[in-house]
Amino acid sequence: MGYRTLLVHLQLGSPNTGLLNIAGELAQRYQSKVIGIAAGRPLDFGVTDGFAAGIVYISGEAIQEDRDEMDREIAVAEADFRAALAGRAEAIEWRSSVTYEVLSDCLVRQARSADLILSNVSTAGFEPMRRVDTGDLVMRSGRPVLIVPRKQQSLSLDHILVAWKDTREARRAVADALPLLKKAAQVTVHEVARDDDLDSARAHVEDVKAWLARHGIGAVGSVSACASDDAARLDSIAAEAKADVVVAGIYGHNRMREWVFGGVTRDLLLREHRCALVSH
Repeated sequence: MGYRTLLVHLQLGSPNTGLLNIAGELAQRYQSKVIGIAAGRPLDFGVTDGFAAGIVYISGEAIQEDRDEMDREIAVAEADFRAALAGRAEAIEWRSSVTYEVLSDCLVRQARSADLILSNVSTAGFEPMRRVDTGDLVMRSGRPVLIVPRKQQSLSLDHILVAWKDTREARRAVADALPLLKKAAQVTVHEVARDDDLDSARAHVEDVKAWLARHGIGAVGSVSACASDDAARLDSIAAEAKADVVVAGIYGHNRMREWVFGGVTRDLLLREHRCALVSH
């Protein structure tokens, strides 16, 4: 069991070195095909005479310069992808798109080709022409997403922490993470619960451990009490355990940039030296 096809999302105009190196590591581990993808949206304001109220004047020359720059950025991303993955993947394929649609729409459709998506974290913010909102991608792709911090250069699997909640999303995430969990030196399943729910949490964790054992994965389990801030508590657990990867289910409101994991905010998942495998 493994990730037979990886989809690697490259951000235009940004370095993707660490992301590509981790894609190469995973491709070697699982003998994967790797599909690289980049998308950009050209300026879509119509050329006007500049006098209509509420209309921004953008010259045809500026629009062409923007398109030329986008084409250059796509060419650079493709060259970086091919150089980084050469000889490391079972096969490689490049896909790119210049589109007027929301960029995450383009990526979501391509997810049909892959077992796992790799992406740096980003929000569209003020750069919707170059940036894909990671939350939108996770919510809509129907595939697990490995979120890689921009400064991360390699993927250690010494310790994986499963941030457990008894939810559909968490069950999906741990199933999606099985190939990684099988490669991990140590796996911990941890649930944060209220004081009056600790017994139930222990039962949940034991069930997950038993299920993992049936897949050949020896895990340790633990629970901790927290009355309010699950995110801070889980982040502390992950830091103390020196977890290399956190596995978590997320849910939220599509296209509203809100990530929630049973009260755990995105801050738990997006750490400078920690990858996160998340599923919705």
